[in-house]
Amino acid sequence: MTGRFQRAVIALTLAFLPLATALALDKGEYRTLPARQPVEAPEGKIEVREFFWYGCPHCYALEPRIDAWLEHAPGNVAFVRTPATGGRWLVHAQAYYAFEALGVTERLHGAMFRAIHEQNRRLDSLSALADFAAEQGIDPQRFRDAFNSFGVRTALERAKQINAAYQVTSVPLFAVDGKYVTSAYQTRGEQRLFGAIEELVELAARSRTRGGS
Repeated sequence: MTGRFQRAVIALTLAFLPLATALALDKGEYRTLPARQPVEAPEGKIEVREFFWYGCPHCYALEPRIDAWLEHAPGNVAFVRTPATGGRWLVHAQAYYAFEALGVTERLHGAMFRAIHEQNRRLDSLSALADFAAEQGIDPQRFRDAFNSFGVRTALERAKQINAAYQVTSVPLFAVDGKYVTSAYQTRGEQRLFGAIEELVELAARSRTRGGS
């Protein structure tokens, strides 16, 4: 009798594991979008999308934490970045896609943050951005051409659509699997943020296993 009772308890516990995961997050730590958005992750991966702005001090402060987390993130995570595009964020979003077009994102992403937040530089015009690119070994005219290119403008318009779909009004912001959105504000600090992201990744993976959207 005791053995049967123990097996029943174990089976019941396992059956409610997905629910337990959901309840652990049911504290205002995330929101669910009305409709799941398209993702860029390969099949079998869960997309974690960061929305950021180079001028945001919180985004700058979080960068090392993101890098450290990515070294040990779950194997099914596919991390992507999308620049915020509202108002004064737009010129930096265009710069980000110019970096991508030139294939220098890894070189200039951190350098851009440092120039703004450590050197107090105002990189909010094409002229200032071209000078910055030149300092990083990029031909300034090549940067200008990329900045104004059709491809970059197309990417920028797509980023605007993505920002609108995710209702981005502040950064940094993280979206999981095109469905769940969280931030350090919602998790009441950075210490909880990455744990919440991992739980949302697990929730998304279980939802797929159960045939959810």
